[in-house]
Amino acid sequence: MTMKATITGVGMSNIGRKTNRPAMAHLVEAAKRAMETAGLTKDDIDGISTYPGKTDNSPGMSPLGTGEVRNALGLKTRWHGAIPDGPSQMGPIMVAAMAVLTGQARHVLCFRALTESSSQTATRRASIAGAGKARMDGWLSYLVPANAMSASNWAGWMAMRYFHEFGMTREHLGMVATGERAFAQLNPMAVMQSPMTMEDYLEARMISSPLGLFDCDIPIDGACVVIVSAADAAKDCAREPLVIEAMGAALGSQETWDQRTDLTTMGAHDSCADMWKRTDMKPTDIDVLALYDGFSIFVPYWLEAFGFCGHGEAKDFIAEGNIGPGGRFPVNTGGGQLSGGRLHGFGLLHEACTQLWGDAGARQVTNAQTAVCGMGGGFIAGSMLLRKD
Repeated sequence: MTMKATITGVGMSNIGRKTNRPAMAHLVEAAKRAMETAGLTKDDIDGISTYPGKTDNSPGMSPLGTGEVRNALGLKTRWHGAIPDGPSQMGPIMVAAMAVLTGQARHVLCFRALTESSSQTATRRASIAGAGKARMDGWLSYLVPANAMSASNWAGWMAMRYFHEFGMTREHLGMVATGERAFAQLNPMAVMQSPMTMEDYLEARMISSPLGLFDCDIPIDGACVVIVSAADAAKDCAREPLVIEAMGAALGSQETWDQRTDLTTMGAHDSCADMWKRTDMKPTDIDVLALYDGFSIFVPYWLEAFGFCGHGEAKDFIAEGNIGPGGRFPVNTGGGQLSGGRLHGFGLLHEACTQLWGDAGARQVTNAQTAVCGMGGGFIAGSMLLRKD
């Protein structure tokens, strides 16, 4: 049997909006929780990885690099890396898996830390092109002059095209948003806890048509840590290791949001197709879905990319109640990024692992054995399949 990398621990800080806590305080808290979950100490960690590395091109987006985290935690590492580009926000976890498979490290601490919420002011916004110090180039240099300043604009035109092609409506996306809010109410760590009805969703202000306020994820302060371990090293950990059964990061289009031949697909479709080639498992074998929801429209794209329904069929799949509480394929059971808070996919993977270990409390999916996680939007995509050993 082919040796697989594993996940042995996850940890999340006490996230929130405008916490005014230093990013390092969040990171240390998340790292301690992850190591406690795994039954490891700092002396066991010999690798460190992050996305995207320390950067000042957007306020609070990525304030910590591997060096200062390594020093703060007192780590002595044999391997380290930061992944600014490549297979989505999942990149540091993917390369960590490859590192342990090739003997570069035994236990790799992968982290994501943000202070986006505290860093925002009325004139200085995170995740907006030109908000930082970096000069704009590449595809941003021709989107921004057209006033497409934000990913909400780029996702909005994808949604408009999908609506036109397949008859999806705002009510279908409302089912995504209200379903995730229902899950968030069962998650004490989620940022948005108040109930949300379809009326609440439809009456919220428009952001970038057809996407409204509740179609957009929530900027927060917080950190999340995932520990990737070699299979033989994982045997001595506190929890049953979660096997990384397969990964995919293929991309068959240009690295732009607007030039893909079919705007009703994303890079997700390429990465998922590649992932399924690496396993004998099928979509019908999956119990828990962690799907990137920087915007609600990404969820139907990921559902189709992973093969849970056919191209153009996501609206009916969602309307049938498949993805919400009690559904056959529950999506983002911790509230996702729409209601749980934006950790750029790390929080989604944290929730998937929590479900597989049976630690999800009131939102626990019965007998969860397998999960898929897809991170990224537009051309950015990484896919992962996890199973209990």
